Amino acid sequence: MILAPMQGLTEAMFRRVYERCFPGAIALAVSPFLSLTHNISSARGGISREILEDVLPEANVGSMPVVPQILGKEPGEFVALCAALADLGYKEVNWNMGCPVRKVVGKRRGSGLLPHPDLVRSVLDAVVPAIGMPMSVKVRLGLKETHELFDLIPVLNDYPLASVTIHPRLGRQQYSGQVDLDTFGQALPLIKHPVIYNGDITTADFAHRIRERFPEVADIMLGRGVLYNPLLPLDILQPGRDRADDPARVRHFIRSLIAEIRTVFPTEQAQIRKTKEYWCLLWKSLPITELQARQVLRQEKLTDVDNLIASLLQ
Repeated sequence: MILAPMQGLTEAMFRRVYERCFPGAIALAVSPFLSLTHNISSARGGISREILEDVLPEANVGSMPVVPQILGKEPGEFVALCAALADLGYKEVNWNMGCPVRKVVGKRRGSGLLPHPDLVRSVLDAVVPAIGMPMSVKVRLGLKETHELFDLIPVLNDYPLASVTIHPRLGRQQYSGQVDLDTFGQALPLIKHPVIYNGDITTADFAHRIRERFPEVADIMLGRGVLYNPLLPLDILQPGRDRADDPARVRHFIRSLIAEIRTVFPTEQAQIRKTKEYWCLLWKSLPITELQARQVLRQEKLTDVDNLIASLLQ
């Protein structure tokens, strides 16, 4: 199983804590995207440390293995960033062609690339021979129409990609509506690369149904489902496991993540903001009501946030 890239959520801090609490439950993580910009290099000529921060080896000690994800379409910057990642020891990169955020799409990045197969080909022509490492891609069914993926598949098939991850929604849908499993199933046999399924896996039952319906899928990628239920990967891997200690394991994970936030973020305001970002999802793994969970989000002092969470974890 693969951990999906989620900006601000599945960063190195989260990956370290998760692997420490549930070792081996997730085999691989794709990092939140590293963005290509015209100022990607620092004044000394190398890649800016700020861009590389989440994938620096020292930040990922104790994490599950990571594949860095790249967002952008600038071949020169793409190749330069891959060279820096190779120097850090990385053996594979992932190209983000799935991000649905409007400001990203408007710059023909993320899922904004999907209606432009010629542009995708020009980037792959320049990048694939130059980077000296395998590249995988993450896509959607299209930006506005599903034919966009089908127009793109022949392009992807012309390159030695490591895998193709498909989130079966359109970019314009963002994360709303149902995943389109029928269209996913139509695209699956047309792709000559290993295909990874990503999208709405929030229960072990749904993961098993995906495996049963699409046995040719090479792997599955979990996103928000891991935040809703940190034990979800174990539920998928070990259907008959002993669940007696589950509540204690979830509470330990949440406490460990909050403790890591206090270590990583230097200011009280940053700690409050980050704690609330995770709490918006993690509370669903606890036997509490939404009303109780929202009380945490109303607190403005760190001590009040911590005390209320501590009481809800009892």
